[in-house]
This record gives sequence, C-alpha cells and structure tokens, in this order.
Amino acid sequence: MITLGCLVVLMSLLALGAGATGIPLSRVLSIMMEPSSVPSGEALVILQVRLPRLLLGLLIGAALACSGALMQGLFRNPLADPGLVGVSAGAALAAAATIVVGDALLAPLIGPLSFVALPIGAFVGGLITTFALYLVATRQGRTSIATMLLAGVAFGALSGALMGFLSYLSDDRQLRDLSFWSLGSLSGATWTKVAAATPLILPVLIVTPFLARGLNALALGEAEAFHLGVPVQRLKAVAILLVAVTVGASVACAGMIGFIGIVVPHILRLTAGPDHRMLLPASALLGAALLVLADTVARTIAAPAELPIGILTAAFGAPFFLWLLLRRQGGVGL
Repeated sequence: MITLGCLVVLMSLLALGAGATGIPLSRVLSIMMEPSSVPSGEALVILQVRLPRLLLGLLIGAALACSGALMQGLFRNPLADPGLVGVSAGAALAAAATIVVGDALLAPLIGPLSFVALPIGAFVGGLITTFALYLVATRQGRTSIATMLLAGVAFGALSGALMGFLSYLSDDRQLRDLSFWSLGSLSGATWTKVAAATPLILPVLIVTPFLARGLNALALGEAEAFHLGVPVQRLKAVAILLVAVTVGASVACAGMIGFIGIVVPHILRLTAGPDHRMLLPASALLGAALLVLADTVARTIAAPAELPIGILTAAFGAPFFLWLLLRRQGGVGL
C-alpha cells in the first residue's frame, strides 16, 4: 500500500509537469505551494488545465479498477469486468442518443446542446440499464449472477446495434463527437466535472472496502457464505449498485475506457493475493496511477495532438487479457 501510494504521487507529479508545455518539477511544486510566485501562464496551465484533469483521472482510474475487483469477487471469476453488468453499454447508448438525437430535440427548446447533457444522459442511461438488468436477474428475492451476466451480454449486443443505427443517422460533426467519446478521453476535464464526479465516486471508494469480508466468504460459494452469516442477497444488490454508480459516472465524464477494470485487480491478485481487504483499496490506488500514466502518455506521445486514452488502454490491455486466457488454458469458468 505504501508503494502504491508513492506511485500515485509520482504519477501525479509527472502528469502535472509533462505535456506540450513542459514545466520542471521544482516549478510544479512552487505553483502547488504558492501559485502567485510563478509566472501566470504556467500557473494557469497547472491549476486550470492539468490539475482538474489529474484529479478526474485519479477518480476515474480508482473507480474503474475498484469496480473491476468488486465484480470479479461477485462473479468469483478473475476475468470479470465492470462492463459485464451492462453499465457501460447503457451509458454508451444514452450518450450516443444524446449526441445524435439531442440536437434535434433540445436545440429548439434550450438553444445549442448544453455541455452537461452528455454526461447526465450517460449517467442516467447506465443507472437505468443496471436497474433493468437487476429486475431481469431477480426472481423470488434472489439475484442470479449468471442470468445478469447473460442479460448484460445480450443488452450489450443490442446497444451496439442501436449505436450503429445512430451512427448511420448522424452527420459528420456528430459522428466525430461520437467516435472521440467512444474511445475515451480526459481532454474535457474541468473543475465542474471534478465537482460533479467526486460526490458520486469518492463515497463509493470509501464504502467498498467494507464489503471485503462478504466477498471473501462469497469465494467459498453462496450457500457457504450464507451459513457464515453473510447477507448474500444484500451484498449482491449493494455491489451492483456501487458498480453502476462508479462506472456510470466514469463513462459520463470520460467516455469508454476499457481494460483498467480487468487488468489492475488481476495484477494485484498475482502479487498481493486474493484477500479483498487488501485487494479493493490497492486496486483503487493502482488504477488511479495507471490511468494517470496512460493519460500522460496520450498527451505527450503525439504532442501537440492527443491520443484517446481508450486506444492506449486497449493496446496494452488486450494482450494482457489474451495472456490471461492462455494462462488459464481456456478454463474460463463461471
């Protein structure tokens, strides 16, 4: 935990100094300690551009990785991912509908499409999708994780088809917005987004470690966990709700960023073991550090242009995922 904390601090300092306008570390520290002591241009870059982007990246990286660890514990499968519950698919579909249909429906009423419509639409879409999947998978007061998984896969396919239809209807500007958003990026980070995401993500990150005991017992099986005194049904409902809130908020603020939720928890399982008392907070720290690193690389590798983060996470996450499959020799059990 100490090592991961130091890694987060190191990645944060690197992110504040690196970019199209390089700022030495000593000046970064001076700006953070006393903004008035540094030329206004550099202070503006740090405090109004890079700092909100850094904080949003820390929040989203921690949320995605912690949600991944939570889903893997709930499904009892290290290959599980937050996208399996359908939150990402629902948020993506709602965002696509907001981009393509929103102009026609909202412009006559409120003028140009407000910049808050997209994140609100994505967040609400993720919550509605999760609630619908929970209703489908729950019978007689019991939620079937396998049913929720299959329903999530089905809804993901349906959402992909509907998003393709919306892309077909969109004009050039809408298609560019839709493509860029679907690849994920922190380029739109502002203090307003940080203020909106913090009340949704931070409380979940604080509450999630309290589920560690139940998830450890659930690894033995649902019946065994029940006999150990774990309220299994309530644990499922709370875990699904927490994942819905964090992933929905993350997708709403930064678009689709994949593989953080599956790679980070598995790396920690290989190094620190499967105990969720350590795994959940450690996943939040490592996820925050890795996403900030990915964002820093995305901003600097083709400066002054910027790559979407989703390209980098997929480029490194997909080979890692294939390695997991080969390591398990195809034994992906549910």
